[in-house]
Amino acid sequence: MPKAGSINHLTLQTEALDNPQPDEVCVQVKAMGLNFADVFAMQGLYSATPAGSFIPGLEFSGEVVSVGRSVTSCKVGDRVMGVTRFGGYVSYININEQYVIPMPQDWSYEQGAGFLVQGLTAYYALLSLGNMQKGMTVLIHSAAGGVGLLANQICKKYGAYTIGTVGQPNKVDFLRQEEKFDAVILRGKDFGAQLRQTLAERPLNLIMECIGGEVLAQGWKALAPMGRMVVYGNASFSSHSAQPNYPRLFWKYLQRPRIDPLKLPTENKSLMGFNLIYLYEQTDLMHQLLRELQALDLAPQHIGHVYPHQDMQKAIRLFQRGKTVGKVVVTW
Repeated sequence: MPKAGSINHLTLQTEALDNPQPDEVCVQVKAMGLNFADVFAMQGLYSATPAGSFIPGLEFSGEVVSVGRSVTSCKVGDRVMGVTRFGGYVSYININEQYVIPMPQDWSYEQGAGFLVQGLTAYYALLSLGNMQKGMTVLIHSAAGGVGLLANQICKKYGAYTIGTVGQPNKVDFLRQEEKFDAVILRGKDFGAQLRQTLAERPLNLIMECIGGEVLAQGWKALAPMGRMVVYGNASFSSHSAQPNYPRLFWKYLQRPRIDPLKLPTENKSLMGFNLIYLYEQTDLMHQLLRELQALDLAPQHIGHVYPHQDMQKAIRLFQRGKTVGKVVVTW
C-alpha cells in the first residue's frame, strides 16, 4: 500500500529481502489470513495503521527457510504459523522468532494461516475479559466468521450455551448443523425481539460484540445483571466499496449508541473493548494465552474460501460483502 485510503492502492511489488537478524527467522509464506483489520487499515480507518507506505496482513503460515544465529525455537524446514503487526501480505518474511509457533502436523497451511488472530481474539475476549464460566449463555455475533467459529468451540469446552447471529440466511443451517450452535438468529430489524424470544428465561451473561449500532444497543439492553459485553470490532462501519463513504460513516458515528458510565454500577453490567494488535507488544502474555489456547485442543479453523494471491482483490471484495462462511485465506 503506497498509502492508506483505498483498497485499490494495493499493488504487488518485488523487493530484496535481507538475511534474518540474529533473533529472526525467514519464513516462506504459503498462506495469509484475511481480517477486517486489514480492510480498515487499507481504507485508512484503523488507528494502528502505519503512516505512509505499508504492507497489510496480520497472520500467515509457511516454512522456515533460514534462521538467525541466536534462534533456538525453530529450525529450517519447520512448518510454522505466525502473527505480525502488519507485513503479512508477502511471499517471504523476516520476523522475530517470538511471533511464530509450530503448526500442528495434521493442519494444512490454509488452516494454520486462519487460526492465531481469530483464536487469540476469541480466547482473550471470552476468558481474560469475559470471565466465562460453565453454564453461561454467550451471544456471538458474526458467528460464521473466523472469530465466531472459534469462539463457539471455546465456549463448548466450558459448557456454555451459545447463540450465534448472522446477517445472511445461507449461514444459518451451517451454524446449526455443522458447528453445533445451540441457537442461531438471522439478524433483522426486530433483532431485540428475536433475542428476547431466543433467550426465553435464560440470562444473557456474555456478548462477543463486533457489529455496533442498534445491534449493540439491543444486546446491551438484554444483558443480564453482572453480564459483560466485550467489543472487538464494528462491522456496521465497514463499506462494500474500495474506499470509505465518509458521509455515511459520519452519519453512523452520530447515530452510534451511547452507554453512560455513570449508570454502569446501577445496571450492574460491564462494557469492555480491546484491540488484539497491542497484544503483540506483550509477548510474554501473548505466549501465555497461546499455551492456554493450545491446551484446549481445538479443531482447526473452518476454511471457507481460498484464493491465489493473484485474486487478492477478489478475495477482499467477497470478504467485505459479508458473504463468506468461515475463514478467507490467500495462498502463494
